[in-house]
Formats: sequence, C-alpha cells, structure tokens
Amino acid sequence: MSDSNNRRDVIVIGVGGMGSAATYHLARRGFDVLGLERFDIPHTHGSSHGITRIIRRAYYEHPSYIPLIERAYELWDDLAERTGRPVIHRTGSIDAAPEGNIVFEGSLRSCEEHDIPHEILTGAELNERFPGYRLPDEYKALYQPDGGFIVPEESIIGHVEAAQREGADVRARQQVLDWTETPDGGVRVETPNASYEADSLVLAAGAWNYKLADALEGLAVPERQVLAWFQPETPSLFEPDSLPVWNISSPEGRFYGLPIYGVPGFKLGKYHHLDEQVDPDDWNTEPGPADERLLRDFTEKYFPEAAGQTMRLATCMFTNSPDEHFILDTLPDHPQVAVGAGFSGHGFKFASVIGEILADLAVEGETDHPIDMFELDRFD
Repeated sequence: MSDSNNRRDVIVIGVGGMGSAATYHLARRGFDVLGLERFDIPHTHGSSHGITRIIRRAYYEHPSYIPLIERAYELWDDLAERTGRPVIHRTGSIDAAPEGNIVFEGSLRSCEEHDIPHEILTGAELNERFPGYRLPDEYKALYQPDGGFIVPEESIIGHVEAAQREGADVRARQQVLDWTETPDGGVRVETPNASYEADSLVLAAGAWNYKLADALEGLAVPERQVLAWFQPETPSLFEPDSLPVWNISSPEGRFYGLPIYGVPGFKLGKYHHLDEQVDPDDWNTEPGPADERLLRDFTEKYFPEAAGQTMRLATCMFTNSPDEHFILDTLPDHPQVAVGAGFSGHGFKFASVIGEILADLAVEGETDHPIDMFELDRFD
C-alpha cells in the first residue's frame, strides 16, 4: 500500500517525548506533518516513560544548557495551559555532593552565571530542612526552588492531542523499516503498512535512532537503566511538598530521585546503572535482584526512612553520546533530515524545546536556539 501520492511536508519518526513535541510544533506552524510510532502512544519500551522525570534550572552538565531549559519551562507551562493536563510540577531541586564535586560546583556555576535564584546548604542543613534526606553533614547542596518534575506520559499525550487539533496525522504501531532520499530531494519512508513521502524528515526514535542513520553509529548508544520505587516508612517526608527532586554524587556513584507521585513509593535510579550497552530490539527488560539491591543499598544509607517495601521496578534505556551532550543537527549527507539523539539520561526535561528545535531544523535547516555544542561535526 502506498501513501506517496499524499506527500507531506514533514514526517516524524518516533512519537515519544521529543517526537511528540516536534510533531506539535510543526503542526502549530501550519505544516502537513505525519508522526509514525512503532509502539503505542505513549508506551514503555524506550526512554519516554517512568511516571515522573526531573526538571531543574540549575544545570551542572554545562551552563550552555540554561537558555534551553529556560525556554523549556515556558513551553511546558504553555502546554499545561493549552491542554489542562498536569504536565509540570514544581517541588524544588537539590544538587548535592562532597565539596569540589561537579554536581555541586557545576550547578553553582550555572546559577551564578545566569542569575538563577538558589541557596547553598550543608548536608546537615539540608537534612534539617527536608528530613527525608540523610546526607553527610559536610556535603554541599544547592537548592533551587523552581526544580520539579515532568509527567512524561501526560506530556506526550498533551503534545499529540494538541498536534492533532492543529491537523497533524499521528499513527501508532507503524514500525519504520527504512527511509530513502527521493530524486527530488525529499524522503520516502517504508513501513509494513505503507510507504510515505515528505519534503523532510525528523528522526526522533530514541534508542533506535542509530539503526535509521549510519551517521549515528557509535554516537548514540543505548544503555539499560533500572528504576525503583520503595515505600517510605514515613510517607509524609517524601511527598512533593516535602521532598525536592535531587541529584547526588557519592562514593557509590551518581544517583537521582523524586518524591512520591503516581506510584506509592519514593523513586530513584543510578546514572549508568550497571554500564550495560544494549540492542534496543534484544535486551533484558526484566529487573532482577542485583538491580534492586544496588538501588536499595543507596536508599538505606542516604534516605533510610524511604527504604521500605518495593512497590515497583522498571527498566528503560538511556541513549548516550560519547561526551554525554545532546545531538541536534541535520544529517551530513541528507540536509532534509533532522535528528535528535544521544540525550544521555538528562534530555526529557528539554523535550518541549527540543521539539521546537527539531521543527526548525526540519523546515529551515537551522535554528535560532544556541545548539552549536550539539552539532555532529564535534565528533569529527
């Protein structure tokens, strides 16, 4: 079956966090856009799920992210207002570590350079203000009141519904087998159901992106990740109004977590959990005892009141770039193809603005957003 006679302006492959936002921004600008998702909308097979995802203005990864996160906040608030969906929740955020560690020092630098309101606390002061924490007294913590969490499923549904109201055609259970360039410089996308043509293409397929673009081979590498939700002994200490979202660097590694929401448990994970690179079509999606033990040991030490019964375990995938910064660009040999990849476990909070950037790249080949540090040629 062919749909090629009905040529679109843009096709978006992957309608998760980034792809749903790109589909919305394209449709809102009046473009004829087709979104293709191989699974359901939303789904739990990739990276755009997990009930809650951290958002924070303080950004230790690099100060260059700050202009993007400022725009992301604006767009999340706009999406919540347009859809009435509970997309964003502000709880405050904590970045904590021994003094001199990048998690604290980098967050402080970003706040100072961009005049972001913040407080500096010792571990002892943090524990007193938010009694769910049990950090060493000498740790340094940066508290930023605008931090919080995004609800990924609500954000995807919200972006898709808003895109559909603007005329977008979004289709689930449409696995893309391949795409090729057409003689006139457009693209043809093949699925088991049909072939589709468009003037340009957005690759937002998460862990599967490298299978759709040779230029991403070795640059967007999927990694198995595990999350845990433990039932607190004192739930009131771990509600959203009592526990800011957090990133903590410790001798055990770099961990992150969120208050109770959607699951009756305190949520946490470890960056680069067991350092398992995976094939997204063939990997262990079932959490095991070793996964749970790693996360429970950390909880027992730093959040002892939260280390009760296991409420839920879940897997997802990070897709890591070599430097753990994003990949936002057009493909070198295919300027009509925009790609968002390599979000390295810290990208979902930016999905709203990344959708805007991918829409720019797809139709203009460039964007006014500051994305020089995310271009593919940095790996040459």
